[in-house]
Amino acid sequence: MLSLYIILTTSLNLFKRLFSGSAPASADWQPLQRSAAEEQMHQQWVTQQVYLNWMGPYFKAYHYQKAGLPSKQFRVELAREQGRPGAVFLYDPSIGPGNFRHIFDFIRDRILALGYHLGASSQRTVHHEQYSESTQKHFLKPQPNDCTHTGRCNQRFGNVTVDLVSINGQPGFLRLLSNPFADSIFTPANSFDELIDAVFNMPPAPPEAVDLIGKYARK
Repeated sequence: MLSLYIILTTSLNLFKRLFSGSAPASADWQPLQRSAAEEQMHQQWVTQQVYLNWMGPYFKAYHYQKAGLPSKQFRVELAREQGRPGAVFLYDPSIGPGNFRHIFDFIRDRILALGYHLGASSQRTVHHEQYSESTQKHFLKPQPNDCTHTGRCNQRFGNVTVDLVSINGQPGFLRLLSNPFADSIFTPANSFDELIDAVFNMPPAPPEAVDLIGKYARK
């Protein structure tokens, strides 16, 4: 319990630092690649709809936070980094590291289905004095050939990034940010609320999906 408290406290402090303007120590980003076994496991997790255990509850938690109300289950914080709207979905131990990683990749998949392509997937680890901070990142861009007859291209939500941040090897939070384009060659961006709705608004998990939480919790 003490180690979990330290991880959660460090994650919250890191979250505050990330959105207070101070930058972490520099480190090289490396390509993020899943093994064939990991990809197969993820597809099985998706087919069995295990994601339904968290997508709807996180959707509700986001709107509770916007309304200034306490969430009944999971915690979400609103974020804005240099004018980019976003949200941070804090890890809960009931999810398990394996499921949290699957949620991270599932959010990527949901955004791809909205008319995006994957610009890059990368990862890095920064070693601080008292802890290590690991980040996995998916960077998604709207399809470049999706343009109207007027010549203005559909930016949808602008560029979108999804991060999974871990502290000392344990998940801390997921961060979703959109970066709309201001250039007149693009159509007006859809709102961040619409992005949250398109990605997270799902029905409750059926009993068979609830029963599978433990199967993927540590994978």
